[in-house]
Amino acid sequence: MQFDDDAQLDSGQVRDERGSGPSRGGGLGGGFGLPGGRGGLVGLILALIAAVVGVPLALTDGSGTSSNSLSSSGSGTATGPVTSGSLAAKCRTGADANVSDDCRVVAVVNSVQNYWSGFFARNNQKYPPAQTVIFSGATRTACGNATSAVGPFYCPGDRTVYLDLGFWQDLKTKFGARGGPFAQAYVIAHEYGHHVQNLTGALRNSQSSQQGANSGAVRVELQADCYAGLWAHSATTTKDAGGRVLIKDLTKQDISDGLDAAAAVGDDRIQAQYQHRVTPETWTHGSAAQRQQWFLTGYQTGNFQSCDTFSGAL
Repeated sequence: MQFDDDAQLDSGQVRDERGSGPSRGGGLGGGFGLPGGRGGLVGLILALIAAVVGVPLALTDGSGTSSNSLSSSGSGTATGPVTSGSLAAKCRTGADANVSDDCRVVAVVNSVQNYWSGFFARNNQKYPPAQTVIFSGATRTACGNATSAVGPFYCPGDRTVYLDLGFWQDLKTKFGARGGPFAQAYVIAHEYGHHVQNLTGALRNSQSSQQGANSGAVRVELQADCYAGLWAHSATTTKDAGGRVLIKDLTKQDISDGLDAAAAVGDDRIQAQYQHRVTPETWTHGSAAQRQQWFLTGYQTGNFQSCDTFSGAL
C-alpha cells in the first residue's frame, strides 16, 4: 500500500492521547478484542449497546436503487509515543504516511472517511465524521472505561474509534497474522464500518444478549468486514480534500495481508488457539472463513447492498 507523496493529510480527524492517561467517561459498538479481554468486550457490547442511537438511512450503491435493508436488519517505520498535538506537525502528506505508523493511521482514516462521505453524498445524505483516538494502556469513553486488552473498538456514544497501536504487534504475536500496512488499514476500516452501522441503525442488531454463529452480533461484525471491503474496492480512487488520490497503489499482496488478518481474528481460530476447542454457540464475530468471505464480497462487488448480512444464512 503506497500513499501519494503529495496527498494532503487531515490530522484533525485523529487525536493522540498517549501518555495523557484515561480521559472522558458510558457499550462498545464493536471491536476486535484480544484473547485475554475478548469476553469483557463482549459483555460491554451486550450490556451497553442499547445506548446506540441513529436514524436509519436509505442508501444505495449509486445505481439508483435504494434500500433500507441494512438498517433494519509496504511496511512503515514504527514510531514511539508522541506528545499530544504533534500529529499535526509530523503528519502532513502522504510521504509522511509512507514512513510512519502514526501518519499511516491518519492517512487511512482520511481515506476511509472521504470514501464514506462521498458515498453518503451520492445518496443525498450527510456523513458525520467520526474521530479516532490513539491511546495506550487505558482510556475512558462515552461507552465506559476500556483497556488495550479489548483491542481496537468503536464507541457509538461519542462516535469515536479507539486504537492502541500496540495492536499491530498483537496481530502478529497473539493472533498469528502476517501484519503489514494493509492489515492495519483493514482493522481501521472495519471499525469505521461500525460507525456507518451506527448512522444507518444497523448497529442495533448487536443489542440482544444472543451469541452464536447466526447471532445479530456476528452479522454486525461481518457487515463491518464487508464495509471494509467496500472501502478497499475504491481506495485507489478516493481523494483528499484537494482532489488528489490518497492511496496510489494497492497490490494483490496488500489484499492478501488484509484477508490474512481477517482470518486470524476469526472466532474459530481464536477459540482453537486459546481454549483448544471451537464452540460456535458462543461466537460474536464470525469464523475465519466468514470474515474473509464478507471482506471479499465488499471488495469484489463494491456494492453496498451486497453487504446485507442480515438476510438469510451467513
